[in-house]
Amino acid sequence: MNRLDDGMAFILKYENIAWYSEGKVRILDRRIYPIEVRFVECTTYNEVAQAITDMVTQSWGPYFAAGMGMALAAYQARSLNEVDFVNFMHNAGIALYTARPTTSAFMKEIVEKCEVAAVNAKLQGKSAIEAAFNTTVEYYDEIYTSCKIMGKYLVDNFPQKGTVMTQCWAETVVGMMLKSIREQNKDIKFFCPETRPYFQGGRLTASCIKDMGFDVTVITDNMPGYVLEKKKVDVFTSAADVICMDGHIVNKVGTFQIALACKYFGIPYYVNGKPNLAHKDKASIVIEERDPELVLHALSQKFTYEGVKGYYPAFDITPPELCAGVITDKGQFDPHRLDQYYKESK
Repeated sequence: MNRLDDGMAFILKYENIAWYSEGKVRILDRRIYPIEVRFVECTTYNEVAQAITDMVTQSWGPYFAAGMGMALAAYQARSLNEVDFVNFMHNAGIALYTARPTTSAFMKEIVEKCEVAAVNAKLQGKSAIEAAFNTTVEYYDEIYTSCKIMGKYLVDNFPQKGTVMTQCWAETVVGMMLKSIREQNKDIKFFCPETRPYFQGGRLTASCIKDMGFDVTVITDNMPGYVLEKKKVDVFTSAADVICMDGHIVNKVGTFQIALACKYFGIPYYVNGKPNLAHKDKASIVIEERDPELVLHALSQKFTYEGVKGYYPAFDITPPELCAGVITDKGQFDPHRLDQYYKESK
């Protein structure tokens, strides 16, 4: 089989994201990678949902984990009659796609595909487990194919011998961007803000970039404004958890302030992703606010005085005026004209 993850970093291999096998879903624990390579094993769909909530996996990882969670749900319900099986799978789907509220609309897409495939298979006397599993693998392939196209369009904006700043962990987009840089024979170096409190930029993005053979430097989250000018950054790029139809971009908190600094210095910001019809504008967004204790710790070590408070919004919203272009699998779009995406054929 021609694997779309061939040549990708360890963290982007299918089995190292989330994988169902023999009544278990195994998820790479991105909260600790690469300090330790550890997998969380889930034996129920509720455990998968909790792992998603607990940030065991991030970026596209929760979508893949949710799909594999549906395969696990089908395994759990394998002995039920048809009516009970349908109800069980529907409830499992709700638990999985609502595990992270800000991204639930996108999560619902893969979960419902798996639910339909599993139920149809059950009604036809076929393996519901296999149907949900195969649907998820097809989803992996679909995302990797789209990201490969996005990677090329994105790298077209990079100058030869360019410097690029990223934000947080952009999953498959990062890997496909790097493969496209190789194909275009460009010499690119990267700066990655650490993105606390989980340090995804430092641990995940930088590890992936280094794993695939590129020059990468990690900076702390309060350095981007200075580094943009000092290191002559050419392009700022990120993925997005949601791209609203009015061009507002929901991504890891901190994206907005980097985009603001880029506007000041005249550096273009390109976001990667698909505009979401479920989110007409930013008023439709629910910003997830996580446990404030997390910002009072660094890699499990508390560093604040007892009684000091924390605040942890997981995302912020960048207005379209700060974005030079939305990179999609259909090309680059003006953030004010995202309706065109759904009028274009691939």
